Amino acid sequence: MTIGQAGNLALVAAIGYFLGSVPSGLLIGRWLRGIDVRTIGSGRTGATNVMRGLGPRGFILTFASDTAKAVLAVLLGGMIAADPEILVIGQSLGGLAAIVGHNWSIFIRFSGGRGVACSFGAMLVLYWQGALAGIIIAAIVIALTRYVSLGSLVGTIGGLLVTTGGVALFSAALPLAAFAGACAVIVIVQHRDNIDRLFRGTERRIGG
Repeated sequence: MTIGQAGNLALVAAIGYFLGSVPSGLLIGRWLRGIDVRTIGSGRTGATNVMRGLGPRGFILTFASDTAKAVLAVLLGGMIAADPEILVIGQSLGGLAAIVGHNWSIFIRFSGGRGVACSFGAMLVLYWQGALAGIIIAAIVIALTRYVSLGSLVGTIGGLLVTTGGVALFSAALPLAAFAGACAVIVIVQHRDNIDRLFRGTERRIGG
């Protein structure tokens, strides 16, 4: 890797992190109802917690916004790291940096969401088959159990498996598997409190 390529990747990471750090849920909560979503529910700024205070409209707007900032990070990553040798690496790095920024935002004392919508948005550009599989699996699990956290976890793992399969069977770019694996690790770690409550039978269901 040349110095120029490394510099471009560093720029991609910085821009991706900045975009991801924009606290969409917090801004939407203040705009729609004048509330700080960090004071309700889990205290997160992600779409699920926004839904607790603002309902379905808040959820849709936040999920769309969080998805969009990751999409933009990936697209800009591809534009900056335009060299074919590092193109997919740049796109994946931009998406991963956006997820990190969303979860640990510089604007709100390194707090944020859990990274599900951002992971979906990045994967939508990088390998749409994995994103589609993930959201379908998540929707089915949520519909059957009414646990958003469980749906998010299973959907993320499903997206990882489909993406890894694409790399192994259909010669998709290897960095995509690394990206999907990193997303899965981040999402699972960020849901560790939910996982504990799921095992204890105290996790909150939709409508509960």
